[in-house]
Amino acid sequence: MTARPETWTALVGRAYDHTRPAVRFGDLTWSGRELLDRAGGAAGWLDTLGLAPGAPVPALVATSAEALALVVGGAGSGHPLAPLGVRMTAYEIAAVVESMDSEVLLAQPEFVGLAYQVAELSGRRLAVVPELPSSSRSLTSAPDELAAVLHTSGTTGRPKPVPMTQRRLAARAGVNGRLCALDPDSFYGGSAPFHHIAGLGNLAVALAAGALITGLPRFTVDGWARLRQLGTTHTSMVPAMLETLHAAGQARHETLRVLQYGGAPIRPGTLRQTYEAMPGVRMLNMFGQTEGSPISVLTPEDHREAVAGRTELLRSVGRAAPGTELRVHGAGPDGIGEIHARGDHLFRVDAEGWLHSGDLGRVAPDGYVYLSGRHSDMIIRGGENVHPLEVETVLAGHPGVSDAAVTGAPDERLGQTVVAFVVPSDPAAPPDPAGLRAYARDRLSGFKVPVRWWFVSDLPRNANGKVLRRSLREP
Repeated sequence: MTARPETWTALVGRAYDHTRPAVRFGDLTWSGRELLDRAGGAAGWLDTLGLAPGAPVPALVATSAEALALVVGGAGSGHPLAPLGVRMTAYEIAAVVESMDSEVLLAQPEFVGLAYQVAELSGRRLAVVPELPSSSRSLTSAPDELAAVLHTSGTTGRPKPVPMTQRRLAARAGVNGRLCALDPDSFYGGSAPFHHIAGLGNLAVALAAGALITGLPRFTVDGWARLRQLGTTHTSMVPAMLETLHAAGQARHETLRVLQYGGAPIRPGTLRQTYEAMPGVRMLNMFGQTEGSPISVLTPEDHREAVAGRTELLRSVGRAAPGTELRVHGAGPDGIGEIHARGDHLFRVDAEGWLHSGDLGRVAPDGYVYLSGRHSDMIIRGGENVHPLEVETVLAGHPGVSDAAVTGAPDERLGQTVVAFVVPSDPAAPPDPAGLRAYARDRLSGFKVPVRWWFVSDLPRNANGKVLRRSLREP
C-alpha cells in the first residue's frame, strides 16, 4: 500500500509540539505550543470571515509571529494566505487583488492605511487582523490542498499566482531543509520581504524543521548586528547585502552556520572576505524562482573549491538539486536552450511535471549549469523581477516623455540594474532625471525605478514597430 504523502501542516504541527522557544520578534517570544495555539486561533478567526473554502486570501502582512501564525492557521483550515508586498503601491497591490476570487483583504494593523486604499481600488472588504486568541483547534490538511500562494511577475508583466500545495511545499521543506542543515537546534533569521520566495518560502522551510525563527522588516547593517547579537545560525540574502556589510566593516558573525544566497553570483573577493568574517560558515547558492526552487545548487564544497582556486565555479549556479531532473529545451549548436526542471518540490509545472524556468543556459559535461540570459526581456535585479513593459507604461504617462524603453544593464552587485532610454516630448528641453525618478517612484516599487536615464531621438524598432530592447546601448 502506498504511503499517504506528507503535508506541510503536519510537519509544522509535529515540529512545534513543545514548550521551547519557537519565534522571537523584539520582546515577544512564543514557545512552539504557543505558536500552534495562536495558529489555531487564527484559523478560528478566518472561519468567521465568510471566506470561500480553499480560495487564497490576499493579505498585507509582514514577517512577524502573528504573520507566521496566520499562514499556519490558514493552511490548516482551508483558508490559504496569499501575502502581498507591503512596499508596493496601492495601485500595484490592487491589480493583484482584483485578479483573485476572494472578496476579503486581510491586513495587519500597521498596514491599515495602505489596505484601505487597496480595498477601495479593488472593491474588496477589509478585515484587520486582531490580536490572535489561543485555541487548541486541530489543524488538518490534505496533500493536494493549498498551503499558501505567492505571486510573481510573468513574462507579460501581469502578476502570476504560484500555488504552493501541501505536498509540494512539504517536499520543498525536505529538500531545502537538508541542504541548509536546518533542524530544531537551528535559529533562522532573514530580511527578505514576507511575500517573496526568499521570505515566506524560506520561513516555511524553517517552520517544517522546527527551527527557532526571527526576522527583520528589511535589511540594514544595524539589523544584521541584531541577528548577530541574537546568535542566529542560518540566514539568506543576496550578494549585494554581503558587500554592504563588508564595506561597513560589519560582516562578522561568529555563530552563523549556513548562509544561503541567490539572485546574482558572488565575486571571489567577496567570498574570501565572507569566510574571514564568518568562520566555518557553509555557503550555498540556490538557483530557482517563485515557481520552484531550488533547481540547482552551488554547494558549500563548491564554494570552498572556488576560493581555493576554481573561481570559474562561481560563474555557475551549481548542479541539479537533490531529486531534480534537468533538461535543456531547444538547445542550439552551442548547447544553450531554456532550462527545464522536474521534481516533487517545484510548484508551477506542466502536465509532465516540468518547470519552464524562462532562463537560457547550458549544462556542462560535469553537470554544472551556466546561465546566459532570459527567454524574455525580464530584468532580474537582486532577485526581484522587473518587467520593462510595466515601467515603460508608467514613464509614457509623464508629459515630458514622448516614448520610452527600459532594459537591464549588468551590475556586479545586483546582477542587473534598470536603465531607461527616453525620447523627450521637447528635444530642446528634456525632463529632469530627478523629476522622472520621483514620478516613477510614486507609481512603482523602488527596485523597478531606473537608476540611469538616457535621452535619445528615437528608439530602435523592427518592421512591426516593436522596440528592439537588445539593441539599446548606453553611451
